[in-house]
Amino acid sequence: MEYGGADAGLLGPGWSGSAAAAATGDSAWLRALLDAETALTRAQAALGLAPSEAATAVTEAADPGRYDVGALAERGRGGGNPVIPLVADLTKAVGAEYGPYVHRGATSQDIMDTATMLVAARTLDLLLADLGGTAGALARLAAEYRDTPMPGRTLTQHAVPTAFGLKAAGWRSLVLDARDRVMRVRTSLPAQLGGAAGTLAAFGAYGAEHAEELPAAYARELGLAAPLLPWHTLRTPIADLAGCLAFTAGALGKLAADVLTLSRTEIGEVSEGSGGGSSAMPHKANPVRATLIAAAARRAPQCAAVLYGSMAAEDERPAGAWHAEWEPLRDLLRTVGGAARDAAELAEGLRVHPEAMRRHLGLTNGLIVSERLSAELAPVLGRARAKELLTELARRTHTEHRTLRELLAEEPDLKEVDLDSLTDPARYTGSAGVLTDRALERR
Repeated sequence: MEYGGADAGLLGPGWSGSAAAAATGDSAWLRALLDAETALTRAQAALGLAPSEAATAVTEAADPGRYDVGALAERGRGGGNPVIPLVADLTKAVGAEYGPYVHRGATSQDIMDTATMLVAARTLDLLLADLGGTAGALARLAAEYRDTPMPGRTLTQHAVPTAFGLKAAGWRSLVLDARDRVMRVRTSLPAQLGGAAGTLAAFGAYGAEHAEELPAAYARELGLAAPLLPWHTLRTPIADLAGCLAFTAGALGKLAADVLTLSRTEIGEVSEGSGGGSSAMPHKANPVRATLIAAAARRAPQCAAVLYGSMAAEDERPAGAWHAEWEPLRDLLRTVGGAARDAAELAEGLRVHPEAMRRHLGLTNGLIVSERLSAELAPVLGRARAKELLTELARRTHTEHRTLRELLAEEPDLKEVDLDSLTDPARYTGSAGVLTDRALERR
């Protein structure tokens, strides 16, 4: 069967066309592998372990356009990873004089892990920018709708009133939590250099008196953190990536879940700025951004689970555990990166409908403030009588289709009570405004 070999994202609308997709594609991975190789030669040259001309030659030969990604993929099957054929091609491109300095002392996992950290770092930078945009848009929504009352919902049912500003501030708080976790991981991503079994022995054999200094020099060339130890089977960096990305997907998923609920036709309290169409129903404006984010939130934990499972890696290089990481990590990076892009667009364009929120506050005929009435009427009627009365009136609101305010007004003992104030849902949002202000103080 004839088909295009490139993964263009036909089945991945959540990440297709995103900056994260470009940063994690095969070409980007090839670029990172070549960057890892050139940095190794430059680091050795900086420590006097290779001539500067070798570093120049390797850097000049490491043009991604000179290498066939498809051919590298096919040839990579022979050794189980793409580094082996790439080293052969790069060595040939450098030439006989300086070719021996390509990959000198390293093992395939050094280059593959380091390239993985480079791809992750570049993708996380994009992710952080989108998280910042999302947080900024949500901050504006929280401030604008600080005092906009709406029904609070617990277990799918109306509970007590809240404010949309507080809801938006909560979304923002989760996004900032995700940002903080991603930033911590981003700054700690380490280079990998240990040689065949993590002892740096080959570098000593090639003349390095203090081979243990080479990983730090290598990390400096790459802009990555210096590793304390070679981490061939100590997979903390991968697990940290899995954790922060899965958390980010869940944080954005909360935003998406609320938007999907609140934008239902029968609720309509928010709507996406530009909804998606339907192939069959011309009238529809689907919440597509929220839908794609919700899909990412469901996929991400499964990818992260594979990465956590791969921590159980035997010996000094595992058979299968390391190899199992590559695809789910790429899926996780681009899935969450795409979700962050969609979240920024969603938050920036989200339309809020306060009139629908206010209308829905009356759907329970006033029962949404029964908690307040229980507290306020207890000193007037006594706690037991207040509870008994409100239970009875709650039943009558359903059977007689009357409001709680109307029924309370008929009670002789409540003639002096300001029922208009007590039964107004907009006046029972508690400290929502103050909590929103507090949340917005976080930068």
